Amino acid sequence: MAGTNSERELLTEGPAIILAYPQLGENIGMVARAMANFGLSELRLVNPRDGWPNEKARSAASRADHVIDNAKLYESLEEAIADLNFVYATTARDRDGFKPVRSPIVAARELRTRFRGGEAIGIIFGRERTGLTNEEVSLADEIVTFPVNPAFASLNLAQAVLLMSYEWLKTGMASEDETSFQAIAQRPATKEQLQGLVDHVEEALEARNYFRPANKKPKLMENLRAVLTRPSFTESEIQVLRGIISSLDRFTRENPRGSGAPDRGRKAQSGGDDD
Repeated sequence: MAGTNSERELLTEGPAIILAYPQLGENIGMVARAMANFGLSELRLVNPRDGWPNEKARSAASRADHVIDNAKLYESLEEAIADLNFVYATTARDRDGFKPVRSPIVAARELRTRFRGGEAIGIIFGRERTGLTNEEVSLADEIVTFPVNPAFASLNLAQAVLLMSYEWLKTGMASEDETSFQAIAQRPATKEQLQGLVDHVEEALEARNYFRPANKKPKLMENLRAVLTRPSFTESEIQVLRGIISSLDRFTRENPRGSGAPDRGRKAQSGGDDD
């Protein structure tokens, strides 16, 4: 969805996203984009295989340049998390050990609570192909895992980051039902306006001899009225529909709008159609 707006507030807070030994620059860029989508900005890279900086990462970031430009490079995972107080490790595999395992929702709430308490927090993501080793998971305080298809549990790196980033942003909202914008308020059409639409359609159809045979007109109008009054039209919708009908009434395929004044007598002079 297109929605980048440089005039609106840019959110740049929350946990550090730590990529342990990422492989492709494109994946790092897509991670940066996912982070920017949900207000995260601190990206830490542990010994990326294709080196850093990486132009493929910048291209894939789709203008999340503030994340790419401020990314920090580390030689080891221990170094990357050394200044953090609390860290989650993400994994889709069962692990032997004694670390608590949390869902993304619970993990995000815990991170938000610690963040508000002034702690430095982070989330570790592993390699694209193999994820995190047991030793690397052991460096974290707790594990977060995603509710996925158990027979197809592998997530793309950027997808995993996006899911956690989304849950993080939700914990900072006043309500989980909150949206970034609302539909413009519309006034419901009055019964008079609805009847005006029905009359307009009836007149346009009558002029074209639609009601044939004539004794079927009451039933046809009953059905038409049911169709036109069911959707609870707004005033502006009524105006749109009547504008369409007026255009169809005024212009023909042979003389479309913009081709000059419609010549209503042309068909009559040529004989027209009796059907």
